[in-house]
Amino acid sequence: MAKPDPPKSTTIIEPFAEFKGPSTSSPSSQIKSLAISTLSDPQTLIYAGTNSGNLLLLSLDINQPSNDSKLKNVKLLKYVKVSTGPVDSIHVIDHVKRVLVVSEGFLYFVDLFLVEAVKKLSSLRGVCCVGKRVRSGGSEFTDLEELGKTGGSSLLRKLGNFRSNGVKEGSAKEGGVLDVERSCVFAAVCGRMLMLIGYDSSESVLVLKEMQCVEMVKTIVWVDDCIFVGNHSGYYLYSCVTGKCDLLFSLPDPISSPPRIKLLRKEWKLLLLVDNVGVSVNCQGQPVGGSLVFRHAPDSVSEMGRYVVVMKNGEMDLYHKKSGCRLQTVSFAGEGIAPIVADDEDGSREIVSVAIQSKVFCYSHVPSEEQIKDLLRKKNYKEAISLAEELQGEGEMTNEMLSFVHAQVGFLLLFDLHFEEAIDQFLLSDTMHPSEVFPFIMREPNRWSLLFLLNPPKRSDLLESAIRNMIRFLQESRRKDPNPSVREGMDTLLMYLYRAVNCVDEMEKLASSENSCVVEELETLLNDSGQLRTLAFLYASKGMSSKALALWRILARNYSSEYRRESTDVNNQQNATRLVIFGKDSAAIEASRILEELSDQDLVLQHLGWIADTDQQLAVQILTSDKRTDQLSPDEVIAAIDPKKVEILQSYLQWLIEDQDSEDAQFHTSYAILLAKSALESFDEEHVFQNSSTKTIGETDTTVSERPSSLQYSVRERLQIFLQSSDLYDPEEILDLIEGSDLWLEKAILYRKLGQETLVLQILALKLEDSEAAEQYCAEIGRPDAYMQLLDMYLNPKDGKEPMFRAAVRLLHNHGDSLDPLQVLERLSPDMPLQLASETILRMLRARIHHHNQGQIVHNLSHAVDVDASLARFEERSRHVQINEETLCDSCHSRLGTKLFAMYPDDSVVCYKCFRRQGESTSVTGRDFRKDIIFKSGWLVTR
Repeated sequence: MAKPDPPKSTTIIEPFAEFKGPSTSSPSSQIKSLAISTLSDPQTLIYAGTNSGNLLLLSLDINQPSNDSKLKNVKLLKYVKVSTGPVDSIHVIDHVKRVLVVSEGFLYFVDLFLVEAVKKLSSLRGVCCVGKRVRSGGSEFTDLEELGKTGGSSLLRKLGNFRSNGVKEGSAKEGGVLDVERSCVFAAVCGRMLMLIGYDSSESVLVLKEMQCVEMVKTIVWVDDCIFVGNHSGYYLYSCVTGKCDLLFSLPDPISSPPRIKLLRKEWKLLLLVDNVGVSVNCQGQPVGGSLVFRHAPDSVSEMGRYVVVMKNGEMDLYHKKSGCRLQTVSFAGEGIAPIVADDEDGSREIVSVAIQSKVFCYSHVPSEEQIKDLLRKKNYKEAISLAEELQGEGEMTNEMLSFVHAQVGFLLLFDLHFEEAIDQFLLSDTMHPSEVFPFIMREPNRWSLLFLLNPPKRSDLLESAIRNMIRFLQESRRKDPNPSVREGMDTLLMYLYRAVNCVDEMEKLASSENSCVVEELETLLNDSGQLRTLAFLYASKGMSSKALALWRILARNYSSEYRRESTDVNNQQNATRLVIFGKDSAAIEASRILEELSDQDLVLQHLGWIADTDQQLAVQILTSDKRTDQLSPDEVIAAIDPKKVEILQSYLQWLIEDQDSEDAQFHTSYAILLAKSALESFDEEHVFQNSSTKTIGETDTTVSERPSSLQYSVRERLQIFLQSSDLYDPEEILDLIEGSDLWLEKAILYRKLGQETLVLQILALKLEDSEAAEQYCAEIGRPDAYMQLLDMYLNPKDGKEPMFRAAVRLLHNHGDSLDPLQVLERLSPDMPLQLASETILRMLRARIHHHNQGQIVHNLSHAVDVDASLARFEERSRHVQINEETLCDSCHSRLGTKLFAMYPDDSVVCYKCFRRQGESTSVTGRDFRKDIIFKSGWLVTR
């Protein structure tokens, strides 16, 4: 008897579809029986019977494309109610297109697609198990007619002729005849009777034979003329022709699990289970082969090709029929579950279905070629050879393919340095050529290289292939998160291998990412091979910023000479220049990434210069980075910036003022001076550009014309905005710088900061001729004399400038109401045209009279309101209140009598004592007259 082996790490079956039943886990919804039909091509029909008596029809399309990451969905086509009790077993009769169901001791017939009504064979009661007849093709097989001739008649006399749920019942004796070509015969055990029943597509049911049987039968299988049954005492063999019963063997008493019989159709053997042992017998009941030993007594048994599938305790085990080895175990989640497994009986599609509670999982057979590859990858060479030989013996693999497998195993053993075993496998291969081992021993090329092979492999190609596959292995291993010591070795070796095949991009990617490389092991390799970029990335990833920055500085300096040496062709000089620029920029960018996070001020300022020479914007990003924990000292940074790099200094000071909210007056003044200098330069260049526009086309100044004029406005706008928004800079320093320039608006802003109102008005009115801005500034001053001063400037501009009569008229038109007409007339020039000023002066006088009259009206109305209010107050105070002996205090409710009392505006009356307690502003109702003012109709002024 074979012993159970530990499971091999082989994948024989894999899940490919599932059916998710109802989410409720009630016992009534759990699946109790399962069957598979492959009659409908390409569909596979799955029948599932539940504890509640329902029969489910599930459909699986084997040709449906599936996603590798998701299982196919098994569709629920239909379900019918068979009975009120659990469905004990399901038998698919494909050739008559019917399904036989056993439930609560009765037999039921349904069509394959559950379209017709369920038909119950009510005349048979107490049916415990059913087995349909199977023909093996290698033994005696008696026809149905012979069974009918030898049949008994006791049961027929009891049943008689009648219909039950549409199923005809009769006997051959009374003229009933079965259609041999379209009929099915099955054996049913009812109590101690074994009946052979025929059923055909015309729905005729005939009892062909009945015989005495052992009691309490649990399992039955009918093959040819032999009927195998099993009960608690043993396994028995009945002849369907003679009715003779033979005991195959007895079972121990007590037995831990019920007897089970499984027909293995591939070998036409039967597996008789005794606890966890499966005894093999042939179709005549004779023991053949060895026994299979399982881990546990199975709850369910199925077959898939050369394997036996058993279920127990939520686990599915696969055993090889010949070797008895357990090759695969599949575990299912859940406790206390009783799984059921079923197969397609004809074995055409090699599918098994597993039912667990209300779910169904479908598993398919992994192709033999994939199994062999998997075994070879896992170095299970003996199992791979054994599987290949078995396939070849069964005609599923050619001799050439078997020889190829032997050769492959030989090469794998050769790589593992198992030379003797490798040569043994080479000798077993009929297609292995001696020249295939030449590249492993002799240098290439040699005199025999082309003797057998047209394209023999080169040693260098084999070595490169070995290194690249080793790289692939290490890359996959890194994803498994090994322990730190192993990861150090893996990453360091991976860097060596990358260098061996010159994978520069992969080297830099590994070095720049999180890695466990040992720097000391790789410094010499990377230095000698010129892979300074990779070494710089590696230094940076290990926190060795100083060394990394030094390398980036060297690379930026040496890129130019390197590319000059490589590019000797004159036509390639332009491309080489681009590469030099790219190389310098790349080195500066990588260095800036390090410096942006670095808080070491000395190191940052040390490398700031060469990065600024390459790209000033990168230098600004370094100085203004918010990634570092400790910011740099502004004074030290400003001192280190090259004065010629005005853009860097401007951007840094702008960042200090706007982003860091610095209130240092020196920074504000320095920033304003830099902006003023830039504005002066752009202003001068703009004048040069305007003067150059008078040249001819051939005399155009390219340098000036390429400078965008929008830059000037941008700088001036920035300067103007800053001068207006900041109050911390020194205006006198900025004035000293721009005093002799034409930046009049900037001067106006600075004079305004200094409080020089007259100078501001002169610039706005006379230099810029911006009347609106001048009038707005006068409004900000808020004094009427400011408008008079502005009017004087318009009428007497001095410096030989003509009077600005239109501006003066505009001022009088907009703000003449606030000016004294007499003063305006005194200041008007005799030279001013009368038609310009007459209308404006007339309007001023009219407005003056109108304002005066309005004031008088408002004064008189206010006086009338005051008189009315005084009168109403007097009347209120003069109002009489009559108090008698019965009057009560609204607060304490005591009689007032001759006591002093007080009355509030809301007419509530209180005694003097309560008045002092309440106060004069709050009445007994809680109303506060200071917050909630009361009005009476007599108090309101009605005029």
